[in-house]
Amino acid sequence: MTISKDDRRILERLARGRNCPQKIVLHAKIVLRFADGMRKAAIAKELSKSRPTVDLWLSRFAEFGCDGLLRDAPRPGGRKPLPTDKEAEIIEWTLYGKPEGQTHWSSRTLAKALGVGSTTVLNVWHKHSLKPYRTRTFKLSGDPHFVEKVRDVVGLYLSPPEKALVLSVDEKSQIQALDRTQPGLPMKKGRCGTMTHDYKRHGTTTLFAALNILDGCVIGQCLPRHRQDEFLRFLRKIDRETPKDLDVHLILDNYQTHKTAKVEQWFAKHPRFHRHFTPTSSSWLNMIERFFSELTNKAIRRGVFRSVQELEQAINAFLDAHNQDPKVFRWKKDADTILAKVGSASQALCKEPSCALH
Repeated sequence: MTISKDDRRILERLARGRNCPQKIVLHAKIVLRFADGMRKAAIAKELSKSRPTVDLWLSRFAEFGCDGLLRDAPRPGGRKPLPTDKEAEIIEWTLYGKPEGQTHWSSRTLAKALGVGSTTVLNVWHKHSLKPYRTRTFKLSGDPHFVEKVRDVVGLYLSPPEKALVLSVDEKSQIQALDRTQPGLPMKKGRCGTMTHDYKRHGTTTLFAALNILDGCVIGQCLPRHRQDEFLRFLRKIDRETPKDLDVHLILDNYQTHKTAKVEQWFAKHPRFHRHFTPTSSSWLNMIERFFSELTNKAIRRGVFRSVQELEQAINAFLDAHNQDPKVFRWKKDADTILAKVGSASQALCKEPSCALH
């Protein structure tokens, strides 16, 4: 390559320029070295650049001169926006169609059906918050006294009576003592702990628990069965461990064990105890379920138990640790907000007005 004196003077000024962008200095150095007889591979090695980069800027200089070194080549335009009608078609197929023999679309199956890319489908789904690959479970209560029970229980949460205890009570039944078939590996840097997917069963236990909604403490007792006799034993434990001068309001679900004749007789002999039942199919209204979730996630699911005794020891250890630093679960939604949300869900699900909750 031969360059004119004027071009060399410009290139040398650019190569020495302290105020020029470094990429322009680099471009000038590439051309000067090649004009001085240096081979392309040697230029790339000296300037720590690739051979294609050297070829690019030499060709740019050969075509446009020094001006070609001062700016990048125009880049090709971006992707064309998706036509509105195609976006509407993706939404319609997602909402109202299904692939043959399947329950829902995936991005690839819908893309194949419509002749577009799977990334295009995903972009439309994200834009309109569509998630056909996910579902959420629900069940509306059919309890004829749903409204009264919600107001009663939520009222206890938000405005508990003075000089009284409010306890959320329930049983976590059939807790399995599961042992793994092989020892797992401990956690280390770059690797999570491991445990086998299969297990051995060593029996079950039932945890009876009562959560004090004011201070977060839990009264708990593990018993082998889930009958009225065990429930009465737990009621006696609550009676022993709560101040005798305070009324006790128990929030219970509608399990038949809570309503047997023996249980009714016990409550008749202990007038300081008052029962408040949640509506049917409304376990979410019983705050003790939140504690059971903590127990499962932190003490049971990843545990290894070779006997029911080991399982019960782990549960009692979790209870002791929790009560040393209790966490208060605060209820925030008032009854009107809950009833409005349930009512709107009922109207959306039921076409007939008679299906809606009253």
